[in-house]
Amino acid sequence: MVLTKELQKKILDFVFNKPRTIQEISHLIGKNWRTADTYVEKISQETGLINGRTFRGGTRGALKIVFWNNTEKINSSQFQERLFKQIEHARRQEDFSPLDIYQYIDKDKKRAFSEVVVDEKLSKTQDIVGLFARAERQILYFSGNMSFLEMKEKKKNILEIIEEAAKRGVSIKVLARIDIASLDNFRKMMEINHKIGREAIEIRHAVQPLRGFIIDDKEVRLKEEKNPEKYKKGELKAKTRLFYEIYDPEWVVWIQKVFWNLFRTSIDAKIRVKDLEMIKKL
Repeated sequence: MVLTKELQKKILDFVFNKPRTIQEISHLIGKNWRTADTYVEKISQETGLINGRTFRGGTRGALKIVFWNNTEKINSSQFQERLFKQIEHARRQEDFSPLDIYQYIDKDKKRAFSEVVVDEKLSKTQDIVGLFARAERQILYFSGNMSFLEMKEKKKNILEIIEEAAKRGVSIKVLARIDIASLDNFRKMMEINHKIGREAIEIRHAVQPLRGFIIDDKEVRLKEEKNPEKYKKGELKAKTRLFYEIYDPEWVVWIQKVFWNLFRTSIDAKIRVKDLEMIKKL
């Protein structure tokens, strides 16, 4: 069954007024419970406007509530408000450190690790295969120009790992800087959609400082790079990547809201690519 734009709007308007059960949405649209739940999941993945939570899961009395995901009210604390302003106004990766987020997380809800960069296109410690394998429905990807796609892990190309996730039905949303330098990477990502026969990957143009992934509602991994050229001689011996993992549900939700705020206010990469290709011809 196809989820039309009209039906999507009907569900969004219904949930906007107040939280609803899946059963109520089912009655509204004249579909069974399972179809209504599928529609809600699809709208949540594609727009970030609504979300669902199941109470008493695994019991006969399980109840799923669908509620409006108020992304306009991103910040629940002064710390988050200040961090969002910094992210919103930053453009380059070096303009904002994920450590500024990480420092507010309880120690039992986070983990950090690092790797020395020996080969720009090879990672030995990131375990991208394992990270993406944990995604059940959605990956949100903060990127620069998607140069990450050129990397390999255990002789496996990153594009293959992304394709495997897309084939499993995982929705992948990407914020990336779309310019002349990133056109090839954009085409490689869109080729995955063509190969699997559906729009699993959506990319929008944004210049922003974060690099990393949000896996479902469960975890966030953010990255920053430290280059010896930016330090006094001897302060940093080699180029180093730092990784910050966050498992605190409150902060995972906040970082999701940051992503969706940037995503909804960014232009579809396909539109930008058309203009870039026209400029190249000229």
